[in-house]
Amino acid sequence: MKESSTSGGAGRKQGAASPCAACKLLRRRCSHDCVFAPYFPADEPHKFASVHKVFGASNVNKMLQELPEHHRGDAVSSMVYEANARIRDPVYGCVGAISSLQQQIDVLQAQLAVSQAEVVHMRMRHFSSSPVNQSPENISPPSRHHQSRTPTRSLFGMDMVVDQTNMGMGESLWSSCN
Repeated sequence: MKESSTSGGAGRKQGAASPCAACKLLRRRCSHDCVFAPYFPADEPHKFASVHKVFGASNVNKMLQELPEHHRGDAVSSMVYEANARIRDPVYGCVGAISSLQQQIDVLQAQLAVSQAEVVHMRMRHFSSSPVNQSPENISPPSRHHQSRTPTRSLFGMDMVVDQTNMGMGESLWSSCN
């Protein structure tokens, strides 16, 4: 698309004579002072298409013109993210994605708490059943009193004795990897 004035193409940040993605989608002439051009380049038409579908070109234009130029890039990024989320999930939008991520965090924190409790439990069991200064090389064979206990080596560089008779189905049993 040709510019009618000779200075029209020079004022564009793109430096190209082709219209921005917004003007192309709206089928209008892209002027040198187009508010959309810096944020919706011609090679990324999907960005403006999704934003236009959700917010409308007029509303996006108003929002961009009300903001100082140094905030417009962030605003466009937010609008593109929200528009894409709203297209994927029309009811909840990005709130649905945030909620899903929060649920994953909650599940992972619960798993971490269980794992940390198992580590503490194993350490307490170790300290209550063996001398503190005993090294992995000096572990004595299990006595008749502790026939069901198996010495293992901890991932944390300390000795650990696991009572396998009390382990039920589904309980975690951490053993050494070495």
